[in-house]
Amino acid sequence: MVRRIVISAVLASALLMTGGCRHKVQNPLSNIDSKQPDKGLFDRAMDSMRKARYQESRTLLDTLINTYPDSEYIARAKLALGDAWYAEGGTAAWAQAEVEYKDFQTFFPNLPEASEAQLKIANMHYHMMEKPDRDFAQAQRAAEEYRALIQQYPDSPLVPQAKQKLREVHEVLAERQFRIAHFYYLRDNYAASQARLQSLIESYPLYSGADEALFELGATYELEAAAIRKQKIPDAKKEQMGAEFEKKAVEAYSKIITRYPATDRVGDAKRRLEALKATVPEPTPEALAESKAEESSRGKVGMVGKVTGNFKKRPNTIMAAKVGDPNLEDEKVESAPAVVKAINSQITGAQPSQSLSIQPVVGGTGKPAENERAPGSPQSTEGTPPPSAPAQVNELQKPTGEGIDVTQAPANAQEQKEQQKVDSKQESSSKKKNKKGLRKLIPF
Repeated sequence: MVRRIVISAVLASALLMTGGCRHKVQNPLSNIDSKQPDKGLFDRAMDSMRKARYQESRTLLDTLINTYPDSEYIARAKLALGDAWYAEGGTAAWAQAEVEYKDFQTFFPNLPEASEAQLKIANMHYHMMEKPDRDFAQAQRAAEEYRALIQQYPDSPLVPQAKQKLREVHEVLAERQFRIAHFYYLRDNYAASQARLQSLIESYPLYSGADEALFELGATYELEAAAIRKQKIPDAKKEQMGAEFEKKAVEAYSKIITRYPATDRVGDAKRRLEALKATVPEPTPEALAESKAEESSRGKVGMVGKVTGNFKKRPNTIMAAKVGDPNLEDEKVESAPAVVKAINSQITGAQPSQSLSIQPVVGGTGKPAENERAPGSPQSTEGTPPPSAPAQVNELQKPTGEGIDVTQAPANAQEQKEQQKVDSKQESSSKKKNKKGLRKLIPF
């Protein structure tokens, strides 16, 4: 009897406890808590992303954004939408991720995550960056996006990371400019080499080969001075222009000593200044300390790294400096034709506008009279039949008289056939050879 009473009391207390608490209402369609459906959608999207189910994650995030536009998870959902494309990887996915991140920055420019979105945009272009001797479009885009982060979000904790990445991108872009300039230098195209080297030095002061670029620029100026002195122009003009080029060479050599005193080209620069009978400057203690800090922060590329680097698609940025403020301005591109034009103008003493191929009107006041044909305009064809089209000639005619007549068309079809025959003695002998074996690979 007592046992029954105890069991009844336990059952009654259990019923009271279960009746006093409320069960959570489950949504049978989405299997989430109906009291916070937006949070449930966001949590499920994050769980799908962790399991690499990116399409499912994006579908849930789109549902959250479109169904609950006033949710407190909207900002996080928009950022996560870009993260889903970013994590998926690939050129197409990253292009869509950039669109989503830009969209997030448009709607939430003041959130701390806006700088995070900007860094991810820049990092995508950084990872697609190629070697200096290949396409540099991604490197330029990466530099633009890192500069945007530094300038638009100066108080972000991500700025130091963006600056370092920008130094590495500048190393690649500067190396590209130097290789092109050296290519022109070896082929005696001094104007093109000068333009490239000037652009490099002004735009990428932290480049690991800045001293080499300055030294080659000084040598280019010296060669241009020597070339000017060989021109058939008045001696006074020769000396004036030669002295100007030598002055620029002195400035290039002096900058190696004053700006990069801890580099390898300092000794060579001093010897060139002495040969030019110029004053050898002394670097300031601050410049020496700055140059030493830059050089000590650079990595070193070993022999194995140089060999294996030839087989890698990604550029090697180990030589980039890890200190110093990178240039935040657009690259200054010097024009080689403009350099040549300026030199020609100095030689001839003409104004830049006079060096253009503009033919003045001969005679009169320069203004065509009434009904007079303007210079360079076609003649009026009113009332006159159009000229007959010239006969088509596909081969040079045989010599007639003293010259070669290439305008005479064959009189009839028989002559045309005879002209199309090729003399067997003039035919290439390679067509008659019956090459066998490895001889087939020889093109002659």
